[in-house]
Amino acid sequence: MSTTPRWRTAALLAVPIAVLLSLAGPQAAPAASPTAEPPSTASSFGSPADAAAGAPQVPAPTTRRPVGATSVHLVDTGRHDPWRPDAATRELMATLWYPAQSARGEQLPYISPEVSTALYGTPDLSTVGTGVKARTVPAPGRHPLVVLSPGYGYSRTSLTALAEDLAARGYAVAALDHTYETVVQFPDGRVESCLICDRVDEQRAAEVTLSRAKDIGFLIDRLTAPGPGLVRGLQIDRSRIGAAGHSIGGASAIEAMREDGRIRAAANLDGDVFVPLPADGLSRPVLLLGAQRHAGASPTANWEETWQHLTGWKRWLDLPEGGHLSFCDVHWLVDSLGVRDQVPPETAQGQYGTIKGDRALAATRAYLGAFFDRHLLNRPARLLDAPSAAYPEVLFAK
Repeated sequence: MSTTPRWRTAALLAVPIAVLLSLAGPQAAPAASPTAEPPSTASSFGSPADAAAGAPQVPAPTTRRPVGATSVHLVDTGRHDPWRPDAATRELMATLWYPAQSARGEQLPYISPEVSTALYGTPDLSTVGTGVKARTVPAPGRHPLVVLSPGYGYSRTSLTALAEDLAARGYAVAALDHTYETVVQFPDGRVESCLICDRVDEQRAAEVTLSRAKDIGFLIDRLTAPGPGLVRGLQIDRSRIGAAGHSIGGASAIEAMREDGRIRAAANLDGDVFVPLPADGLSRPVLLLGAQRHAGASPTANWEETWQHLTGWKRWLDLPEGGHLSFCDVHWLVDSLGVRDQVPPETAQGQYGTIKGDRALAATRAYLGAFFDRHLLNRPARLLDAPSAAYPEVLFAK
């Protein structure tokens, strides 16, 4: 695997978009090679009429329960935007998934054509099918909350498969777009691009982590505030809140928990940590789930340092045959299109490994769900106690 820091690999990845529908990396970030072919709007689905019929479908959740979702626009009037000095407020977009009363209703789009085009050079990802109904009535009762943060340069939609599965398990799930760190579309149709993707050093990584932690805290404020809430009828259990993320989003989830006592547990999906934990440690539960981060693999030093400062319940799991993108939608999308063999070999090993995308997703869903079941719902979750024959791909590193 490449020794390039994990949070940078997503941002630096450049693959011909006409070949892979650009699913291997957003355009919002700088190209890894000046010789890379320019983005193309050519569609691997063929004509627009054929797109919906041939589009991938988000794999069905492991629990058969109706899921609803809606997007919300948030404005933090108490905070200047860290990436745009002339913005007096911080604007954010989030998608909320939740257990629903009914499976009836209009299907929620995976991504808008505008964002798909801006991020990936083609509107075709807007045809990806979901199993979610838009703005349907939430199931009664108070639901534990999990907040998700995507990888650097990636949209919140890249965590859709994980969000749908957690919501089907009974969780309210909120995934953030961190404005100016990716392409974001607001309700008025305005599309904002990534303003900071031209710099990917460790200082910027720390700045991004700290900013995202504030975004996560503000979203929790809004979701737990008295009143009707962001989704009418959706009740959040304020005593059962977790955070998780992919790549730098995972590091941000840990930092958000360090700063915010309301977050009881955090999961980091293959993200290097750039904000040091306090000397006295972090005593709340942390799951580290990575790819090729086992003993003897090269990219372990960052997590070894982090591990020493985790003083509560902790588990380090590894997908030795996985890659950095095995923990988000990109991997199973590339596989479902049947184009992984067209990814350059020097890129494919670090980003996808050799594991199948559906198996990587199944393992990530299972262990992430077990982690929050144990630490938010106090369920046994024996999957976390020892290697499982059901998921032989997962190595218990620590």
